[in-house]
Amino acid sequence: MANFLIDFYKISQPAAPRTQDSADEQRRYRKLSLQTFTAATLGYSFYYVCRTSLSVMKKTMLDDGMFDASQLGIIGSALLFTYAVGKFVNGFVCDHCNIRRFMATGLLLSALANAVMGFTGVVSGAGSSLLTALFIVCAVMWGLNGWAQSMGAPASIVSLSRWFPLNRRGTYYGFFSASHNIGEFLSFIFVGQIVAVAGWQWGFFGATLAGIGGVIIVLCWMHDTPESCGLPPVEVLAHEQKHDSQHSTKELQRQVLRMPAVWILAAASAFMYIARYSLNSWGVLFLQEVKGFDTVDATFIISINALFGILGTVCSGWLSDVLFKGNRNVPALLAGILLTVSYVMFIYGGNSWFINILSMVLFGISVGVLICFLGGLMAVDIVPRRASGAALGIVGIASYVAAGIQDVVSGTLIDRNLTVVVNELGETVRHYDFHQVALCWIGASVISFLLPVLNWKRKKTTD
Repeated sequence: MANFLIDFYKISQPAAPRTQDSADEQRRYRKLSLQTFTAATLGYSFYYVCRTSLSVMKKTMLDDGMFDASQLGIIGSALLFTYAVGKFVNGFVCDHCNIRRFMATGLLLSALANAVMGFTGVVSGAGSSLLTALFIVCAVMWGLNGWAQSMGAPASIVSLSRWFPLNRRGTYYGFFSASHNIGEFLSFIFVGQIVAVAGWQWGFFGATLAGIGGVIIVLCWMHDTPESCGLPPVEVLAHEQKHDSQHSTKELQRQVLRMPAVWILAAASAFMYIARYSLNSWGVLFLQEVKGFDTVDATFIISINALFGILGTVCSGWLSDVLFKGNRNVPALLAGILLTVSYVMFIYGGNSWFINILSMVLFGISVGVLICFLGGLMAVDIVPRRASGAALGIVGIASYVAAGIQDVVSGTLIDRNLTVVVNELGETVRHYDFHQVALCWIGASVISFLLPVLNWKRKKTTD
């Protein structure tokens, strides 16, 4: 069985060349690289629908008495912790893998995890009193979902490294990074509408259908390597010089582990992810409890940050490639400052629709840039191509361990500042105070843009 899995997932063998005509070769390369890029972008968007579905449903689950905020924080952190470890492990594994099969497997498992979460909701709705058992089941399944999710980003980033030359990496990485925001937008709008109409249980089933659609896209359009399609390596197609051919992939990965600059970027990404996931995980609840918005309005406002994040990611890579000649430091610093400003507006800007929407526009643009830069591209820039997955794994484990800790700490702080009162109708009403936890979120956003300054003079590798 183990040998079968190794053979099934190992990187594809080179195929015989299909043509000796260079013009035909270039046309075929452009077609297959575009298909691979499209599959990576759309496929990873559906990964995000399967990942962020829980965030849309927290208020409804709290109101149903399914779980309290601390339990939801633990369930959410289960995904983030397993995702963190999985992204580190799978980042190293994916450098050796068939990315098409690897990515499709992860998305299928994630879709199945959402389906199981939906079934637990059906059981609880049938009057089950085994809420403790259901809590354990949900925590385990969401943790398994985290591991499945960790198979998506490494496969996507390795596909970009295998198919695109260095001088266009930032542009395509920026466009690909829009997949995060497309997925979040679809989750808040598509899943949010299902939850509002049919209940939170059916929201999980909607995410399951989205995941299955993504699996079909990956299997139809993604290609493993240019060589597996009868083409030369991308270095030859782009007339690049290869400098790392004398080293094995494992040796290059060990070199990446010893690079302080990569770990500095990982720490910066960790604090950025605290800020990012605090809003995505608790922003809807914050708008409902502190500002009085209903579920539809709250999910709509939060979804705006995902929509405008597409603008940030798409522009970030292209602008840094063209205007800054591949230097990401200045735009990353400006985006980090903008992230902090937008967060302060969101927390302290009052109930105005204009202020809340504007804060989400600015938040989305800045996070979009930072997901692209701190979340991977700046680390990938300074390591050899064949160790791209390893660099992404280091950044990933730091980012999602931090995001998981955030979910537990945020849930605990929110519960500790809970006030329960009985209104004039005799109904029990819960009021949540977000003051303490909001200061933690804003502080993380400040640290995230200060740390990369330590790498200001680090040059991009040409290996």
